[in-house]
Amino acid sequence: MDMLSTRGRTARVAVTALGALLLLLGTFWGQDDDFPFGPFRMYSTAPDPNADAPDTRVEGEDTTGRTVVLTEANSGIRRAEFEGQQQQYVDDPGRLQQVAVAYSEKSPSAPPLTTVRIVIRWEGIEHARPTGESHDEIVAAWTVTR
Repeated sequence: MDMLSTRGRTARVAVTALGALLLLLGTFWGQDDDFPFGPFRMYSTAPDPNADAPDTRVEGEDTTGRTVVLTEANSGIRRAEFEGQQQQYVDDPGRLQQVAVAYSEKSPSAPPLTTVRIVIRWEGIEHARPTGESHDEIVAAWTVTR
């Protein structure tokens, strides 16, 4: 069996010490962007066991009055993209017109959308268990102008 040189052992100890230092600093002062040296807060924190849980969806209403849940399959836009940009849609609901255009391009045989809205269904939670109660909140809406 070959032995590591003094220089090799020193290098391995230095790299290990640097990794441990980065983990320690990231644990106390890191953010999600620092992962893997910072905490991935999504998994390191817990929600309030008595707070309602949000379930975001995007829906449209077409010219027949039918409500359509907009998905990646029928609009080409993933739910995570809506959730990640939700505040921009709230600030400028006119941006939802782009969703109606994407839907018409992805679903050309479907009736066109006249309204697009982002809806949060707040699921009731008590003692970390669902209560079976919920309520919807429309946080952004766009309607075609005539």
